[in-house]
Amino acid sequence: MADDSRDLTKGPVWRALARLSAPMMIGILSVLSVGLADAYFLGQLGGAPLAAVGFIYPVTAAITSLSIGLSAGANATVSQAIGAGESDAAAVRVGMHATGLGLALSLLVAGAIYLGYPALFRLLGANDATLTEIRAFMPYWCLSFPFLVVTMLSNSLFRAHGSSVAPSLLMTGSAIVNIALDPVLIFGFAFIPEMGTAGASLATLIARVAFAVVALGYAIWRGVLRWPDSPAQNLWWSVKELAKVGGPAAFSNAINPAGMAAVTAAVATLGENAVGGFGAATRVQQLAMVPMLALSSGIGPVVGQNWGADAQDRAARTMQSAFAFCVAYGVAVGVVLFACADIFANALAKDANAARFAATYMRIVGWSLFGYGFLVTANAAMNARSRAGWSMSLSLGRIFLVYLPGAWIGVSLLEFTGITIAAVAANTIAAAAAVGAAWMTGLFRPATLRRTFE
Repeated sequence: MADDSRDLTKGPVWRALARLSAPMMIGILSVLSVGLADAYFLGQLGGAPLAAVGFIYPVTAAITSLSIGLSAGANATVSQAIGAGESDAAAVRVGMHATGLGLALSLLVAGAIYLGYPALFRLLGANDATLTEIRAFMPYWCLSFPFLVVTMLSNSLFRAHGSSVAPSLLMTGSAIVNIALDPVLIFGFAFIPEMGTAGASLATLIARVAFAVVALGYAIWRGVLRWPDSPAQNLWWSVKELAKVGGPAAFSNAINPAGMAAVTAAVATLGENAVGGFGAATRVQQLAMVPMLALSSGIGPVVGQNWGADAQDRAARTMQSAFAFCVAYGVAVGVVLFACADIFANALAKDANAARFAATYMRIVGWSLFGYGFLVTANAAMNARSRAGWSMSLSLGRIFLVYLPGAWIGVSLLEFTGITIAAVAANTIAAAAAVGAAWMTGLFRPATLRRTFE
C-alpha cells in the first residue's frame, strides 16, 4: 500500500474531511481555471469563439462524466475494502481493473464523439460560424480524452487510500501547463503560428498526455497501482462492483452538463450574445463552486472507509458536516456574486450585451448555489456507500423535472430572466431532496446532529 495512505476511521470526522478536501480545492480550482482561461482568451477573438465555448463546455463535461463515474466506482470499492481490512492485493487488483476498463471505454467514446459531434452541435442550435469554431476544437479534445480518464482514475485511487495531495498536485500541474500554452497556441508566438480555437484544444491535449504519464508513473511507484500476480482473478466481480457504482455515478454526473447543453439550446433562442454570456456566467459559477466540489471529492473516501468499517454514525456525521459547510459558504458566495457580477462579466465577455446576460445570471443564481453543494456532496457520499442509484435519481429529478422544463417555460415567458429563475428553483429543490435521500440511506441521522463536529 502507498506510504501516504491514511486511516479515515479514527479521529474527528470534520478533520478527516477537511484534510482530504482542502488540497482538492487547489486542484479543482486549477482544472476549472482552464475553462475560464479558454473563455477569456477565445473571447478576445470575437463572439463566435466565445459562443463555441458555451456550446462545447456542457457537452465535454457530460462526456467526462464517464471517467468521473469510473472514479466513483473505484473509490467506493477500494475505500470500502480498506475500511473492512481486506488485503492490499485485493485493493490494488480492483484499481488495475478499473484503469484497464476506463482506458478501453474511453477509446470507444472518443471515437464515437469524433464521428458524431458535428451533428450533435448542429442539433443543439450552433450556427455556421460557431460550428466552424467547434470543428477546430473537438478533434484535439477527442484525442485527449483517454489520457484524462487515466489521470482521473489514478487520482481516485490515491483518494481511496486517504491521500488528496498527490491528486491535487497532478491536477494543478496539468492546469498550469494548459493555461501557459493557451495564449501561445491561440495567438501564436515566434515560430508558432496562430491557431485560434484549435490552439486551446491542442494545449489541453499536450497537458493531458504529459500528466497521464506522470500520474501512472507515480501511482506505480507508490504502490497504489501495479500489475497484480493474478490480473484476471476476480475480474468479473470487479467489473460488477465498478458498474454497480460507476454506471449510475457516470450517468448522474453526465445529467447536469447534458441538461446544461439542453438549457443552452433554450438560451440560443435569444441569440449568440445570450449564449456567450450564459457560458461566461456558468464558468464563474463553477469557479465559485470549487470549495463544495472539493468537499464532494473529500467526502467519498471518508464515508467509504467508515461504512466499510461498520461505523455508520461517523459516516452520517461526515455528511452533516458537509451540509453545514454548504450553507455557510453558499451565503458568502451569494453576497460576492451579487456585488461583483459586473466585474466578473466584463472580464470574461468582450461584448457588452453578452456581459449583461452574464451579470444577470450571477446576481440571481448565486444565492442558490448552496443547494447544488448539497446535491454534489450527498451524491458523492451515497456513491461511496454503494447507493449510486439514489444519487442518479437526485440528479435526474433536478434536471429533467425542474431545470430543463423550467428553462424552456421561463425563456418563453421572461426571456433570460426565466432561465435564471429555473436555475434557482432547481438548486433549492435539489437541496431539500438531497437531505431526504441522505436520511433514507442512513447518511443523515438526527440523533448524531449534536456530535457532527466531534
